[in-house]
Amino acid sequence: MEKKKINTKVLKPKLELGNDLDIIELTGENIVDEMIVSNGIISNCYLENNEAECMTFKKVKLNKVIFNKITLKGLELIDVSFQNCDLSNIDFRKATLHRVEFINCKMVGINLSEATLRDVTFINCNSKYAYFRYSNCKQVVFQQCQLISADFKNSLFINVEFQDSNLIEAQMNFTNLRGIDFTSCDIEGIGVNITDINGIIVNAMQAVGLSRLLGLIVK
Repeated sequence: MEKKKINTKVLKPKLELGNDLDIIELTGENIVDEMIVSNGIISNCYLENNEAECMTFKKVKLNKVIFNKITLKGLELIDVSFQNCDLSNIDFRKATLHRVEFINCKMVGINLSEATLRDVTFINCNSKYAYFRYSNCKQVVFQQCQLISADFKNSLFINVEFQDSNLIEAQMNFTNLRGIDFTSCDIEGIGVNITDINGIIVNAMQAVGLSRLLGLIVK
């Protein structure tokens, strides 16, 4: 599917171009609390079986990195690019993300609850069952993503865009969705309250589906 133009203005990570990035050697064993990883590229490796708090990644590109049984609570990501990474089931609770992109990543069951996201893009990511509950999202785009059964309950959305994404049975109760255009997405079975969907943009078929979900009878 051809990618459409993103309507939301999202700042991209500020990274060095070409071969100017240093190679960073990082393993799960040497991850520690308050560690700062900066100015380089991490690629083709496993980070597993560890946990740390308040780590910082700044101006880092991660390519083909597999995270396994990693818990990084209070993580700070600034100007970071994840490409072709596997972040499934990792714990990023209360993380702070500024100018971060996830491209072609597997993120099944990732925990980003209570996270703060600013200028973040998710492109062609498998984020089924992702947990965004109580997150604070501003200038965030999901493009061509699988978000089946993802949980966005009680989140704050400001300039959030969903484009060509699968939101079947995603949960968005108690999240103000005003102004969000869902017409290019599949929102069958989405979980919302009546007050949540005031002012959203949907097509005719989606409107019928939402009316049934909310107990309305359309003749």
